[in-house]
Amino acid sequence: MSQDHRLQQQRFELKYLVEESIMGNIRDFVSGYLDLDEYGVGKSNLSYPVHSLYLDSDDMHTHQAWVNGTKNRFKLRLRYYDDRPDSPVFFEVKGRVDNCILKRRCGVRRDAVIPLLNGQWPRPEQFITNEPRHFAALERFLLLMDSINARPKAHNGYAREAWVSPHDNSVRVTFDRNIRIEPHFKPSTVVAMQQPSPLYSPIVVLELKFTDRYPNWFNGLVQRFNLMQSSAAKYSGGVLLIGESRFRPQNAFEIAPFTPPVQAAAVRDLTLTEF
Repeated sequence: MSQDHRLQQQRFELKYLVEESIMGNIRDFVSGYLDLDEYGVGKSNLSYPVHSLYLDSDDMHTHQAWVNGTKNRFKLRLRYYDDRPDSPVFFEVKGRVDNCILKRRCGVRRDAVIPLLNGQWPRPEQFITNEPRHFAALERFLLLMDSINARPKAHNGYAREAWVSPHDNSVRVTFDRNIRIEPHFKPSTVVAMQQPSPLYSPIVVLELKFTDRYPNWFNGLVQRFNLMQSSAAKYSGGVLLIGESRFRPQNAFEIAPFTPPVQAAAVRDLTLTEF
């Protein structure tokens, strides 16, 4: 499954924790404005699986930035949708600058994942696309990874029901269910989980996403169902639930020092002002 064409580099996200009992009514409301994402058509609960391998430093740099409410912060993750050998894996930097969410990502073949986590630039045939912006995204990922010595820390999985604008990707609404997380220290993009902990379950995480103007009908949705905006971090929420000590094992997978394949500016204070 490749969903890179749907990705917006800059957008706003509003999150809400919602009881499953009213999700049917919310779906009916949303369907009056948006279309079901093509990947959910014909699927159980209109959803498709989403998996993420989160990277962080041993002192939990990106998690602590979230805990401290740092305005300009980032997360590093590998995003994938199944474990088929021919399916891509996306290296993503998800950042926040003030209230704006910024994303960059680059898709690669699965056989490039372990070499990449050891600082080896993929061969041309290992890229999903040859667009320059994707190369820049991967370079940024590796630069940030090296700057904090990040390594695999957690595997997160959930089922996503997504609704999208029929005209473009300026508006998107997602319902995330059965969110699970567990410590994971290997550079493997697996689907199976060993002893996951449920996160927010049985509550559904509703996200309202837009790139430019806040849609008027979003306000109608929030008022009609009396929704209260909430934080629902899938990585840091899991770390708080399980405990930071569980993500700091003695024998975690060691990632070799990374040398950027092309020259790049120093990260300095690790903000995302360059996005």
